Amino acid sequence: MAGKTQLHSQARTKALFDEEHQFIAPGLQTIALLSELAIDHGNGATLTDLDGRTYLDLNAGVSVASLGHAHPRYVAALTKQLETITVGSFTSRPRAALVRLIADLAPGELSRTQFFSGGAEAVEAAIRLARSHTKRTDIIGFTGGFHGKTAGVLPISDVDWKNLIGPLPTGHHIAPYADPTRFAGSETECREHAIKELRRVIESEVAGRPAAIVIEPIQGTAGNIVPPPGFLREVSEVAHEYGALLIADEMITGFGRTGRMFGCNSDGVIPDIMTLGKGMASGFPVSALVSTEEIMAAKPFSLPSASSSSYGGNPLAAAAALVTIQTILSDKLVENSARVGAVLQDGLRALAAKHRSIANVRGQGLLIGFDFVTDQESKRLLPKEKCIEFFKGCLAEGLIAMSYTPRVRIHPPLILSIDQANSALAIMDRVLGRFESQ
Repeated sequence: MAGKTQLHSQARTKALFDEEHQFIAPGLQTIALLSELAIDHGNGATLTDLDGRTYLDLNAGVSVASLGHAHPRYVAALTKQLETITVGSFTSRPRAALVRLIADLAPGELSRTQFFSGGAEAVEAAIRLARSHTKRTDIIGFTGGFHGKTAGVLPISDVDWKNLIGPLPTGHHIAPYADPTRFAGSETECREHAIKELRRVIESEVAGRPAAIVIEPIQGTAGNIVPPPGFLREVSEVAHEYGALLIADEMITGFGRTGRMFGCNSDGVIPDIMTLGKGMASGFPVSALVSTEEIMAAKPFSLPSASSSSYGGNPLAAAAALVTIQTILSDKLVENSARVGAVLQDGLRALAAKHRSIANVRGQGLLIGFDFVTDQESKRLLPKEKCIEFFKGCLAEGLIAMSYTPRVRIHPPLILSIDQANSALAIMDRVLGRFESQ
């Protein structure tokens, strides 16, 4: 069971892991490589490997399994759709219902949706749409940002290897994100500094004519970084002041993850374009681009076949997204995210008061982060090798989380219970005790 040190044999799991690695390409997600897990099945917020060991899952496929694993309503909806039609761009009942539902939930006048397969594809489409509408070219992203690994978004994705693969598209610029954990000053000063630098980038590097500013309301890959209150609103104001569109990349923050329906709700911001994915379909590979009728009409984006995708919005993908969002609403999972997220954050702050190696607890809803540090005064980040020890200690006790880097990310299924949250905190408390005593 999750929560107890597991002494079962791992022969089947390790054998399949090793067999696969004779043929699969390198570059898999770090969590898969470090854990060496082979999963047999999932149930709610737990995963079970081939040897029968069960783990509490605080990763959820990196924020995608909103409904957890093998949710009966999700399984039933996809099974039913598999028996009828799965592919094609013709109108289908699930897609017609889905676009109406998204229009009802999206903020402001955002009412038109186009579907794609993955996050980078949707963000690239958002950039094409912004350029079509504004008739400008330059795009601004932020330090710490991540929007995918394709050429169209790599220039505004803060990954250290991107310049090693050859020339990247021009017309992209980076401004500092307002990260309070890396700023020597108050949150207000952090926000003001970031906005001042954003203006500098627009005026000195873009000649004052940007097409769009692309921003994550909370930065996921950077460590679930929550900016100071008002930052997103001020970024929106700066974008409009210079005639640019605001693109809110809500791949991670959308559909209840932050304890609100969308991440931009926390600052009362209505973006011009919003990208969605991950948890929208509880892990089924589908993403979306949502904007207003006026913006979506821009050419060449709106020309036939110019914005479409062979896989995006197919009947099976639409059925997965529809049942996911309907269940989030009917089961009040947005509220559960806020309630259980508060328990986790309070528990982590209690652990930080008890253990010297934790600092900078942060988060909204079930999108939570904290840092491993050498000491709480300097808050100097621990070496990654030490963090991997913590990750493996938790794994041995039946807990999966992205805790193998100094900037820890927690994003469990939205169905996580308070009891499960407390179990996770108890495991981390025990592992931290051993971790710090060594």
